Amino acid sequence: MNINRRQLLRAGGFGLGAVGLLGASTFSAEKADSTRSKRSTSKMHLGTVTYNLAQNWDVPTIIKNCEEAMFEGVELRTTHAHGVEVNLTKAQREEVKKRFQSSKVQLMGLGSAFDYHTTDQAKLRRDIEATKEYIILAHDVGASGVKVRPNGLPKEVPAQQTLEQIGRSLRELGEFGQGHGVALRLEVHGTATSLLPNIKTIMDAADHKNVGLTWNSNQSDLEGKGFDYNFSLVKDKIFCVHMRDLFLEEYPFRKLLTRLNEIGFSGFCLAEIPASADAPRVMKYFRALWLAYQDLL
Repeated sequence: MNINRRQLLRAGGFGLGAVGLLGASTFSAEKADSTRSKRSTSKMHLGTVTYNLAQNWDVPTIIKNCEEAMFEGVELRTTHAHGVEVNLTKAQREEVKKRFQSSKVQLMGLGSAFDYHTTDQAKLRRDIEATKEYIILAHDVGASGVKVRPNGLPKEVPAQQTLEQIGRSLRELGEFGQGHGVALRLEVHGTATSLLPNIKTIMDAADHKNVGLTWNSNQSDLEGKGFDYNFSLVKDKIFCVHMRDLFLEEYPFRKLLTRLNEIGFSGFCLAEIPASADAPRVMKYFRALWLAYQDLL
C-alpha cells in the first residue's frame, strides 16, 4: 500500500496525540491514586454534637439521621431532648447502650456543662462530685468520654490560681474516670480560658494521661502567635474536635485538618452546627466538605 508524505505526517501526528492522551490519562490516574492514598492515611472519624443540630431529637432519631448521613458517632449534650441524664435507671441506661451498640453510630461521648473555675470551694467540690456521677453515667451507657469545660477567670483572684485549680480538678476527675474507662475531654471554651496558652497551663496542672482536650475551632485559636503556634502548644492532648460550619472562611479548617492528619489524630471531628429543618441533607453536605478538605491535604 502506497502512503504519501502528507498521510505519513498525519498518521505520525495522530500517534503523538495518542501518546499525549495516554500520558495525560496515566498522570490523572496516578494523581487520583495519590489522592485516594492521602485520604486512606487519615484516621479521623466524623460525628456530631447534639448542640444545636440534634437538640430536639430522641435517641432513635439521632441514630436514624446519623446513619443516613454516614456520621459515625455522636456526643450527647446534657439538657437535650434525648434525655440521657444521671436520673436514668439501670435498665434505662442499659437500653441506651444497647440501642447504640446495635446501630452503626458510636456513642463517643457525653457533653456536660461542668466547669471548675469558681472561687467558692464548696461549690467546686459539689461540681466535681456531680461530674463523677456523670462519668458513671457515661460508663453505663457505653460512652468513652465526658466533655467538661472552663468558663472564665474570676477577677477577684489571680488567673494562674484559677487555671491551676481547674487543672487539679481535672486530675482528680481523670483518675476517677480512668477507673471507669472514661476519658475527660476539656473543651477549649470561655472568656480568656479559651486562649491556648491558658489551656496549656491547665493541661500542665492536670498532668494526667486520661485528661485531654476537645479542640473547639474558636476564632481565639488564631490569636497571639497564630494558629500553628497555638495548635502545637496542645497537639499531644487533643482527644476530640468540635467544628462549626466548614464553609466559614474566617477559620482555617483546611489547615486544622492538615495538622490533625500530621499528628495522626484518630479521634472524632464533631459537627457543632445550627439546627435545620432538613438536617440529614445538611449533614450530608457537611460530610462531603469534610472529605473534600481531606482530599486537599
